[in-house]
Amino acid sequence: MKRTSVSYYNSFKNNLSLYSGSPVRACFAAVLLLTVLSGCDLIKMRNDKTTSGERELVARVNDTYLYKDELVGIIAPGTSREDSASRVASYLDSWIRKQLLIQEAAKKIHIDEAAIERKILDYRYSIIAYEYQTYYVKQHLDTAVSKTEIETYYKDNIDNFILKQNIVQATFIKVPKTAPRTNKIKDLIYSSRDKDERELKSYCLSFSAAYHISDSTWMPFDELVKSSPLVEIPNKIQFLKSNPYYETSDDTYLYFLKVDRYRISDNISPLEFVTDDIQNIILNTRKVALAKKLEDEVYTEAQNNDEFEIVK
Repeated sequence: MKRTSVSYYNSFKNNLSLYSGSPVRACFAAVLLLTVLSGCDLIKMRNDKTTSGERELVARVNDTYLYKDELVGIIAPGTSREDSASRVASYLDSWIRKQLLIQEAAKKIHIDEAAIERKILDYRYSIIAYEYQTYYVKQHLDTAVSKTEIETYYKDNIDNFILKQNIVQATFIKVPKTAPRTNKIKDLIYSSRDKDERELKSYCLSFSAAYHISDSTWMPFDELVKSSPLVEIPNKIQFLKSNPYYETSDDTYLYFLKVDRYRISDNISPLEFVTDDIQNIILNTRKVALAKKLEDEVYTEAQNNDEFEIVK
């Protein structure tokens, strides 16, 4: 007696438990399960014995069949003939590969069918609930986060904002040795005149290989001086404490560094450095609260309307 695609699915489901003890096995089993779901839910496989006389067959894998009417919807309206042919060919190749994997799995693994059915239902319900919660949150989320909220969160959770790296407010310029007027760079860096600041920016745009001019932005020191000899400094903490200004060079470039402020790792982050992180934390907290609020409201309304019961 020939084995139908449904029996392959059931046999596959009866085999997955062998993989539950190993992350690698579990991952492989999960892939197989999703493959089965795709094969069963999207393709609606049927046995050729009952339908071969009524439907046009387009592909077969052993005793599992795919018919032309099951391809309806995979090509968007208005698709060119060439693109349509390519899409169908790709779909058929994917279908064949999935069926081969399903049938191979049916021979090799065994699982508890009831347990898999529960997992499938849980997965389905979780996706539906998540989609609705995402829609609800998008409609109701207040995305405005005030400065006061950020400061309050920072103060209340100060111990969560310990620096894991050295950060600086600094000017860093990397220019080729062949660049003109390099002897003026230090003077321009130290100048507080607007005219000189504009001249420095213009010079960097014209000649530098990399630059950052100090402002209120805090940056990781290693990120600021990447691709320079300063990355190789063995004791960066002592270097920052001892060198408010530093020049160095290699075979090709000159490097200029002026550190206005610094914070050492394992100290408290300045608020400015973690403001974006705090804003994201606050927004994520609001999202979680909205999702929980929706769940509670739906439950309470259903309870008040006597829409569910637990039968003892």
